[in-house]
This record gives sequence, structure tokens and C-alpha cells, in this order.
Amino acid sequence: MSSAFSLLKSRFDWVLLALVGVLAAVGLLNLYSSSVALEQNLYQTQAVWLGLGALVVGFLAALDYRFVSRWAYVGYALVLFLLLAVLFVGSTINNSTRWLNLGFTLLQPSELMKPMIVLATARYFATQDPRPGGLSLTDLIPPFALVLAPVALIMLQPDLGTSLMVLFIFLTMILFEGLTLRALAVLGISAAVSLPLGWTFLFKDYQKNRILSFLDLEKDPYGPGWQVRQALIAFGSGGLEGKGHLAGTQVQKGFVPYHESDFAAVNWAEEHGFLGMMFLLGLYILLIAWALRIARASRDRLGVLLCVGMAAMIFWHVTVNLGMVMGMLPVVGLTLPLVSYGGSSMITNMIAIGILFSVSLRRGEAT
Repeated sequence: MSSAFSLLKSRFDWVLLALVGVLAAVGLLNLYSSSVALEQNLYQTQAVWLGLGALVVGFLAALDYRFVSRWAYVGYALVLFLLLAVLFVGSTINNSTRWLNLGFTLLQPSELMKPMIVLATARYFATQDPRPGGLSLTDLIPPFALVLAPVALIMLQPDLGTSLMVLFIFLTMILFEGLTLRALAVLGISAAVSLPLGWTFLFKDYQKNRILSFLDLEKDPYGPGWQVRQALIAFGSGGLEGKGHLAGTQVQKGFVPYHESDFAAVNWAEEHGFLGMMFLLGLYILLIAWALRIARASRDRLGVLLCVGMAAMIFWHVTVNLGMVMGMLPVVGLTLPLVSYGGSSMITNMIAIGILFSVSLRRGEAT
């Protein structure tokens, strides 16, 4: 125990702590504003989840990530079982069955699959011999078996956004490992073929409407395109410096739905303007860059893969979330890391941060 505390003291990553702390503070400040608009104390609940998340970070940081990876397949299997359970006993909200009712809270297993797919994929590749020429199609069969099962179960909920997010995280790790030209070509062709097939056989009507409204916001301004149009108005009304805390009209008067969760960036942009958004985006860029810096300093392949995977998780969440609220991507229902309201989302992000701390603390150790 004393050696663990000594390790924490000598190698503690203060930069990572500062970045996460500032982002969490931004989230609570932003959620307080949303709570006022909704007349609910959501920020207090979020503070509780943040506290629990801090415990998760501390627990994972104290553990050697190499020890954690030994349980990667067990954790993956457990979350996969929870995803299966959702299909039979899950709670349905807004026409989607994504949650398990635990009595005191709702658990969204698909959120937990994001760090689990990173752990499982990193564990798999860390136990394989490196492929200097890149991964072949045969090499891709076992890891793709890992990702296709949860993606299929999440699609059945249906939850297009989270299923794509799990797939994007996985593919980022695959590309980082490297592919042969043949494997890359086959994956590209498969993706191109799957789009029309998915549109015809997998996408629900509301998912198609979201994509169509994204392509033409004016086609049905009071239908699926309403939320994005109001978000764009809020972004514009924020101007350079914003309207000030609690002074945003679009959010406070209820024109923007889900401003506490998926559209949290809209509230921040209206109140703090372009400069505030640049500050928030800068924090995310620094966090992702720092995660990659930790990966570079890691002394083993497992640590590198874990950091790259967690960085990819944050990157894709920020990219897709900001893209959809600014009308650059279809609305798929994804949260903004550490800023949006949600217990499952907060714990998921804190698992990623905890793994980053664990790798960072042991960056000077021999393999």
C-alpha cells in the first residue's frame, strides 16, 4: 500500500487532473443553467455521479492497467450479457429500449461497452505478435468477432449513434495497428455496400427522418429539423462573448430540447459565445493530445493501445456531438464527455480517465 501511495505522489499526472477537473466544472456550471430552465436539480444529481466517477478514477489509477487487462474479457462478457438483458427486461424511453432499471437508477449498458471494447481489443492485440506489414483479412476475424456482437445488440435497441460509436472506436484502434492494402480496400468496399443495405433493412423510420432532415433542414422545419434549427439560432445569438450565465433565451425559454444532455453545447454556446466554445473545444483538444502523449510515453504495447482507444472514444464523442448540434452531422443522440447530464455517460468517461491515469502513473516502469 505504501508503494502505491509513493507511486501516486512521485508520478501523479496533474495536467490530466486539471483538464478533467475544468471540464467537469464547465459541465456542472452548464447543467446548473439547464436545471434552472427545466426547474429540476439535475446539477446536484450530476455532482453525485461526478463524485462516484472520481472514486472509479481513483480505484483504476491505483490498479496496474496490466492487471485490469487480465479481466478485460470478463468485463466484456458481463456487459454483453447486460446488453442481451436489455432486449428482454429493458426500460423503454422515447421509443428506444436502452436501459436496465436498477431501482435507484437507470443503467445504460451500451455506454459501458465503449471502454470495454477498448480494453478487450487492446488485450487481444497486446497478446498477438506485431504484424510489420499490417493486419491481413485473416488477422481481422477474431477482433471483428469481438465488436460485431455488441454492435448488433445495440442496433436492436435501437441505438444507431452508440452502435456507430463503438464501431468507430474499434476501427480507430484497428487503423492504429495498421492494415494491409487488401484489408483496407475490403473494409472500404464493405462500408460502401453496407450503407444502402442498412438504410433498407436496419434503419428505423425516425432514423431515416433524422438523416433526411439533416440533408434539408427547411424541408420540415417543425419536424425532425426543429431541434437543429433552434440550436443554430442559439449558436448565432450567442455572438462573440455570449449572453451571459442564465441569460440565454433559446434554452431558458424552452426552444431547444435536450439541452441538458445531447445538446448541452448549445446552452454553453448561447451563454458564453464563440470564445466560450473555443475554450471548451480547446480543453477537449488538450485532453485528447495529452492522452496520446501518455500513449507515447507508455513502455508497452498494451498501454499504448489502451490510451489510443480511450483518446478515440473522447475524440469521436466530441466530433459527432458538436457536428450534430451544429447541423454538420445527423442527430444520433450522443453526449458531450464530462459536460452532458447522465450517470452512465459520466461513469463511462471516468473509466476512460482512470485507465489513462493508470498508464500515466506507470509510464516509467519496465515491461
